[in-house]
Amino acid sequence: MREVLIAIWVPFLGTMLGSACVFFMKGALNDKVQKALSGFAAGVMIAASVWSLLIPAINMAEASGMGKKSFVPAAVGLLLGVIFLLLLDKLIPHLHLADEQAEGPKVNLKKSTMLILAVTLHNIPEGMAVGVTFAGMLSGEANITFMGAMALTIGIAIQNFPEGAIISMPVCAAGEGKKKAFLYGSLSGVVEPIGAIITILLSTYLIGAMPYLLAFAAGAMIYVVVEELIPESAVGEHSNIGTIGFAIGFVIMMILDVALG
Repeated sequence: MREVLIAIWVPFLGTMLGSACVFFMKGALNDKVQKALSGFAAGVMIAASVWSLLIPAINMAEASGMGKKSFVPAAVGLLLGVIFLLLLDKLIPHLHLADEQAEGPKVNLKKSTMLILAVTLHNIPEGMAVGVTFAGMLSGEANITFMGAMALTIGIAIQNFPEGAIISMPVCAAGEGKKKAFLYGSLSGVVEPIGAIITILLSTYLIGAMPYLLAFAAGAMIYVVVEELIPESAVGEHSNIGTIGFAIGFVIMMILDVALG
């Protein structure tokens, strides 16, 4: 259990390292770099949703005796995850990343605050995904190994790196100091370990619903990819760079999951 408690903080470390870019880089991220990183993050999240969440959900349902209906928990859970993020998207005021990129380099504190809320919103389903994956591993019923769960955690940490930079650098450009910009960027990732811990604690009472929980986390992550990351990587010119980033992120996450799982 101690290893799990340590592992769930790995994605937060990725956010912190990305936020630290504010100490080494001047100005905003290059547009092409931001597109590549957004596409990469999208690829990681889609691959993680399939191999780390949906496939284990289907396998777990099949092992429970659902037979040809083993797709039901995955389908229902995924749709519920999408609906959940859709509601959060409507209820929490935030700036869509594609809109931020399309508006250009003008930065102000209000815009930066809305951007922080956007990335924090993204991190909620990622924390849930980490938590439910480790919960499945701890239950022993989802056929998820510790290294398989770590593959998801490492993949999310990798894609959190650009998110940290996307926050800290505009906040600094808005007039805040580098230390404060780094703090804001890092704090956006705190919801991930918190969400993971809460999900693990709640899942102990919902073992029978584990396939639904796995698929729910996948649906929430897929919503973020389709609603935010893909539009951000495709807006304006050079959208092919985002597509290449997506392919690289997908392949890396697929390899991690298969090799470590």
